[in-house]
Amino acid sequence: MGARSKDSENNPMKCRTCGGTLSPTTTDLPFKVSERTIVILKQLPVAQCRSCSEYLIEDSVFAKVEKLLSGVDTSVELEIIPFAA
Repeated sequence: MGARSKDSENNPMKCRTCGGTLSPTTTDLPFKVSERTIVILKQLPVAQCRSCSEYLIEDSVFAKVEKLLSGVDTSVELEIIPFAA
């Protein structure tokens, strides 16, 4: 996670796990922010492997994720947040 991607059609990013090709997409991902709180970020932009489904989150996106997660109310068990790029 947190790797930088090169948006070049001539040199597509390769998966570190299986060597497959990573493609830009959006997905919903859970993050555990405390012992009892889970946050699901909806429509998070990632680069996902076509072969094994491993994903990478770009540094700029992950910085926004960290900012969102730092403001979560940890007294709730589950929070669902739409990610806005």
